[in-house]
Amino acid sequence: MILLQVPTTGTSAVDSTAAAAPAQSMQLFDLVAKGGWVMIPISILFFLTLYLIIERWLFIRSNTRVDDNFIDNVKDMVMQGNIKSAESFCKNQRNSIGRIFEKAVGRIGSPIKDIEGTLETVGQIELSRLERNLGYLGIIAGIAPMLGFIGTISGIIRIFYDISLSDNISVGIIAGGLYEKMITSGAGLIVGVIAYTGYHLLNMLIEKFTLKLEINSFEFMEVLQKPTEAARVR
Repeated sequence: MILLQVPTTGTSAVDSTAAAAPAQSMQLFDLVAKGGWVMIPISILFFLTLYLIIERWLFIRSNTRVDDNFIDNVKDMVMQGNIKSAESFCKNQRNSIGRIFEKAVGRIGSPIKDIEGTLETVGQIELSRLERNLGYLGIIAGIAPMLGFIGTISGIIRIFYDISLSDNISVGIIAGGLYEKMITSGAGLIVGVIAYTGYHLLNMLIEKFTLKLEINSFEFMEVLQKPTEAARVR
């Protein structure tokens, strides 16, 4: 009895291993291919999302770096009357805040309102440059999941259409076709989440820079207004 049972156990183990092998050999590319034609635009949106996030992150990081002593150096030069030096110092920063204050320093001598207007106008231009193409991430975050649902719904319609023609309501047929069509929903949601997350993280970097810009602008205008206030007292 023992001898008869050993081969049976061995055969069972081999069969279970053989049955498990096809499931383990499923590759990512195979899953994508089973999703159908909808996976093509979803894949394009995926690579576009990665490109936009990386490109915008590098651009924003390089243009929003603010030296802790930047505004203090500018204020010292302005108070000493070295306007040209302050302007050159801002220009050499080669970032958004440097370009903003370069224009503002160049307007010193004009009325305070004009300098404030220059800070606001150039600041808005620089913020627009930082936010460029971010809207596409917001669009992708909305479109990608919908494309995934379209692929799933069209696949389900096809499955039930085939069942109506064959008159064969088999759980295997329904489950096999359904899991393939659900791939598009999963892929669309993943792309949407990546785009949504990237959009808001990049906006957080811009908001952080905006706060620094407002603080530095306030300190800069405070220095310019001191001589005016002193003149009024006299």
